Amino acid sequence: MSRVGKNPVPLPEKVKATLSGRTLTVEGPKGKLSHEVHPSIDVSIGDGEIVFTRPSDAGPIKALHGTQRALTANMVKGVSVGFRKDLEIIGVGYRGEQKGKGITLFLGYSHPVNFEPPATVTVKIEGTNKVVVEGCNKQEVGQVASEIRGFRAPEPYKGKGVKYSDETIRRKAGKKSG
Repeated sequence: MSRVGKNPVPLPEKVKATLSGRTLTVEGPKGKLSHEVHPSIDVSIGDGEIVFTRPSDAGPIKALHGTQRALTANMVKGVSVGFRKDLEIIGVGYRGEQKGKGITLFLGYSHPVNFEPPATVTVKIEGTNKVVVEGCNKQEVGQVASEIRGFRAPEPYKGKGVKYSDETIRRKAGKKSG
């Protein structure tokens, strides 16, 4: 069996899961997420856990087994705890400001960069150079963080730009005179 797929997904106290046809819906304090389960994978919701089984040991079905379990585990974690990505703005004069639900970034361009996140994701500026992206959907949180980083990716000479807080920028030596 799949090492990931054979483990049941535990449901915390405040999280409720329902299965309607092939649609698995998970609801908790942080929100509500749903996912269409692949027809080859069987789902059963028991006492405080969700179990995934597969009909055969064919290669593609084995992969789907672990994938469906991992996607559901991320949904359960998202509606109970949530996901968070931290970014840092580095550079002289580089900063961010909160504008309602959106943010405005000053990244060395001749114009400010305005960003309005999707309704399910919240973006906050802490201080002037920290950006916090939070939400219950792991994929959306990662996508929004990637879009913000893409406005000015860190460059290797001075390290200026927007980077993830746990990212390490490999620095290059500049021109040497001599």
